[in-house]
Amino acid sequence: MVDAALTGGARLVQYRNKTATAAVRSTQAAALAAICRRHAVPLIVNDHPEVAADIGADGLHLGRDDGDVAAVRARLPNVLLGVSCYNELERALAAERSGADYVAFGRFFASATKPGDIRASLELVAQAKRVLRVPVVGIGGITLTNAPALVAGGVDALAVVSALFEAADIRAAAAQFATLYEAPRA
Repeated sequence: MVDAALTGGARLVQYRNKTATAAVRSTQAAALAAICRRHAVPLIVNDHPEVAADIGADGLHLGRDDGDVAAVRARLPNVLLGVSCYNELERALAAERSGADYVAFGRFFASATKPGDIRASLELVAQAKRVLRVPVVGIGGITLTNAPALVAGGVDALAVVSALFEAADIRAAAAQFATLYEAPRA
């Protein structure tokens, strides 16, 4: 499935498995790293700095309870470091000061993977784009129907799960998402 998404144009993969054992996480992340390397696409590990370090992942993404951003940055100085900021601009500003390379806001829409999470708004994206120097990622319930509003609102990247991996044709869905960031032809 990940190979199909990358073939279609996905430009980054985030490994997120909240229920796996440490051994399963390491095995799965290493397998994804190999696929990503074949496609020359970065792999970001969610929540687990030790897994990211062990497999040589390109990045790490931290949620609210996943560790101190500055401490993780000191431990992993060369990885792409992202931080979930939910609907909290102050959290994003603190993450940037502590060494985050990007911040993620959301959920923006109803989401099967984040059903009870806090909602973020397009106004928050506009505020963030005015004060942050790091890229902003949109998360939560993103589909091909609602993604254009986020892109037009200024998000630099979209984190998509269900609309991609539940699509009948993953490669085609990834290609459609990728076109949202292509420059219009004159």
